[in-house]
Amino acid sequence: MSPVSLARTQIRLPGHRQMALGVARQRLAIGILLFGAFTLLLGLRLVELAMFDGPVRHNRPAVASPHLRADIVDRNGVTLASSFEAYALAARPFDIVGDKEVLVAKLSAILPERDPGLIRTAVYHDGKFRYVTRRILPEQAEAIRRLGEPGLTLEREAERLYPHVGLGAHYVGYTGVDGRGEGGIERAFEERLTDPAQRDRPLVLSMDARVQQALESELNKRMLETEAKGAAGVVMDVHSGEVLALASLPAFDSNRPGGLVGMPSHMNRATLGVYELGSTFKAFTIAMALDTGAVTDLGERFSMGPIRVGNHTIRDLHPRASPITVPEVLILSSNTGTAKMAERVGRARQEEFLKKLGMMDRASGEILEKGRTLTPPKNNWGLSAVMTVGFGHGIAVSPLHLAAAYSALVNGGVYRPATFLKAEGERPGERVFTEQTSHMLNGMLRLAVLDGTGRRADAAGYRVGGKTGTAEKKIEGGRGYDRRRNITTFAGAFPMDDPRYVIVTMIDEPQGANRQAGFVVGPVSKNVVNRIAPVLGVAPSDTKDVDVSEFDGLWKQRAVRGEASVR
Repeated sequence: MSPVSLARTQIRLPGHRQMALGVARQRLAIGILLFGAFTLLLGLRLVELAMFDGPVRHNRPAVASPHLRADIVDRNGVTLASSFEAYALAARPFDIVGDKEVLVAKLSAILPERDPGLIRTAVYHDGKFRYVTRRILPEQAEAIRRLGEPGLTLEREAERLYPHVGLGAHYVGYTGVDGRGEGGIERAFEERLTDPAQRDRPLVLSMDARVQQALESELNKRMLETEAKGAAGVVMDVHSGEVLALASLPAFDSNRPGGLVGMPSHMNRATLGVYELGSTFKAFTIAMALDTGAVTDLGERFSMGPIRVGNHTIRDLHPRASPITVPEVLILSSNTGTAKMAERVGRARQEEFLKKLGMMDRASGEILEKGRTLTPPKNNWGLSAVMTVGFGHGIAVSPLHLAAAYSALVNGGVYRPATFLKAEGERPGERVFTEQTSHMLNGMLRLAVLDGTGRRADAAGYRVGGKTGTAEKKIEGGRGYDRRRNITTFAGAFPMDDPRYVIVTMIDEPQGANRQAGFVVGPVSKNVVNRIAPVLGVAPSDTKDVDVSEFDGLWKQRAVRGEASVR
């Protein structure tokens, strides 16, 4: 056989054909797997682009989708909260392909409101993912998208906008990073605001944004003037229980509420805070005494001498030598006179009245941030407690409690729970005082402003009536009271000849030589009434006023002036 023939001869070893077939099968299987994996990745990428308009998420927290919450408006249709579509921008530093300094410069030009240093920090971050900023407008997002930088992520997300910034911050509330309501109406009506069937229908509040602004403005001004720790206020319709305004200061920007938990600005002093509101309670005690028959004669006289009860002595700040009448007990803000009336009313009836006035439970109204009323222990509500509760000590309630109770006191005697929603028709209520008792208290409250402790709260022409209250705060972590730390309050209504609105103003721990309520909060109430009365349709008058002729001879106007306590 020739050499050529030997070269052409195929030498076949045992098992060679089987090995070749095995290799071919492996290669085919690997090819199929690679093709399948590529197809799967391509599909996932297409789905991601369709859903998120951006690169793959890197373990980021979930955010709300656009338009998940209904608008919130005031009683006149003014928008207080609304949702809009915004974008969030994040950087993935390891995926950035361009010059990072150039990228920082371009982003700073597109986002002039963002600190360039923070943009640089995100771009140079050594992690896989970092937010650059949230709440980017659509036109800014489009400009960033045109940069073509694969290391940037843009994601659509729903944003909640509060057009009036911090107006009614504690009333309206805010939303958290997860898009859920945090505080106020946003929290209380989470289901209603996110219900798909109701998203196109705004939630209408009882708030009047004009009244809210006036209340916050005057409280804030006085809080700064007196270097106080805080302030709170409520304006309420006495016939419906609608809360037209509710303020708590210091407040916060509802659009940027982060990091508030535990901070003073997060605390709702009007509903969550409870305080001993002092002499404002004297009007309730006098009404209880008249309603129960414990006092039947307005001309009955009470000595202003000190009262010894157990280990306590009850005194008046400015006692008079001669006994005083029932109206003078309120006008002069007599602790001893009120204590004697409370003793006649007794614990059982006092507690019953307080319960009907909503004082024994958390405040009424839809907002969930409500403080627990502090009352004397059941086993220690003896004579001393009855007397001190009678003039507002030993019981702690919120300003909202006080506003709702004063509404019942002046509106003819009917208690209606507070509401933060615009009322549709007449709301049911429970009678607490007779119409006659309510009428008599209206006259006395007007006199307390004309000639007593509330003189600085008198707004000319608007017939304001009310009562001041100065209470010392308890020593923190100890027993007793700190005379240097006061809660100063005014609770009143206008116009007293036909009461329509209650106003409660409170300044917490004012500083200065005069820390009495008449001096501190009286002017606040006066200024608020002057600003909101025209808005609410209450016309000033030089001729209209409360008929106080039934009190003729029961108070000495000339003697009271300059002599009244400002408690």
